[in-house]
Amino acid sequence: MSNTYVLGPHQYGKAECRLVRIERDTAVHAIADLNVTTQLRGDFGAAYTDGDNAHVHATDTQKNTVYALAEEHGVTSPEAFLLALAGHWRAQPWVTGTQMSAEQYAWERIGAGTGGEGHSFARSGRETRTAVVQTDGDETFVLGGLTDLTVLKSTGSEFSGFPRDRFTTLAETTDRILATSVTAWWRYTTTALDWDTAWSAVRAAMVDAFAGTHSLALQQTIHAMGTAAMDAVPEIAEIRISCPNKHHFEVDLGPFGTANGGKVFVAADRPYGLIQATLQRAGVPAEPRAWASVPAFA
Repeated sequence: MSNTYVLGPHQYGKAECRLVRIERDTAVHAIADLNVTTQLRGDFGAAYTDGDNAHVHATDTQKNTVYALAEEHGVTSPEAFLLALAGHWRAQPWVTGTQMSAEQYAWERIGAGTGGEGHSFARSGRETRTAVVQTDGDETFVLGGLTDLTVLKSTGSEFSGFPRDRFTTLAETTDRILATSVTAWWRYTTTALDWDTAWSAVRAAMVDAFAGTHSLALQQTIHAMGTAAMDAVPEIAEIRISCPNKHHFEVDLGPFGTANGGKVFVAADRPYGLIQATLQRAGVPAEPRAWASVPAFA
C-alpha cells in the first residue's frame, strides 16, 4: 500500500433488509413491517487495503441475522429490535462499533374477517417511523425519528418584515397556506424506555405545535415543534428537524373573468425553501457518536 494515503473511517453491512414479522401468538394478529440496515465498524482495514477477509462478517450473514433475531426476539418496536441486533453484533470478534437502522411502515387493521378474527390490514399512507441504534465499545445510543410527516394549515401563517433588495419580488403576507413534510431525528438519553409511547408522544406534540402555533415564519414553527417534543419526552437530549416549505401560490383567475378570493392555489414542488434546526436540552452534553453516519439534516 502506498504511504501517500491512510484508510480513514469505514463501515460495512447489509442495506435494506425487508422484514415483515407477524405476531401469531395472540387472538388478534399484529404486523411489524421494517426496512433494516446493519453496519459494522472495527478491525476490518485489511479487507480494504489487502483484500484480506479473515475478519469480515459477510453481509449475507448480517442479513440472515436480521431474520433469525426477528423470530427469536420478536419486533415490539424498531428501537427494541435494533438494540437486540446491536447486542448480537457487538459481541462478535473484531467488531468495535455498530450502526443499526430501520424504517417502520404502518399498517391499519381492516374488517373483522370471516370469523371475526381481525387478521387483515391495509398499508397506511402516513409518515414513516425511523430509528437508529449506535454502539461504540460498551456505550449505546438510541435515535428515534420520522420522515414524510406531511402537514398543512390553511390559515394562521404569515411572512413579512424580511429584508428587501433589488432581487426581492416576494410580497409580504399576513395570511398564507403553510405546508411542509417534516423529517425529524431525536436522541434519547436512555436505552430503556417504552419506545412506542415515547415516539407517539413526540409525534403528537409536534403535530399539535404545528396546528396551534400562529406562525410568523416556518422557522418559528419548527422551534415550537421541537420545544413541544422535548417537553413531552424528558428523555430526549436533542432534536433535529428539517422542513421543506411546500409553497402554495394563489392562482390569478382574472384572465377568466373571475376573482379567486383565496380559494384556488397551485402547489409548487420546486424550488422550495428548506428550513432546518437543532434544539438541544440545556446542560446535556453533546454526543457526536450517536449521530455518526446519520445526516445532520434530511
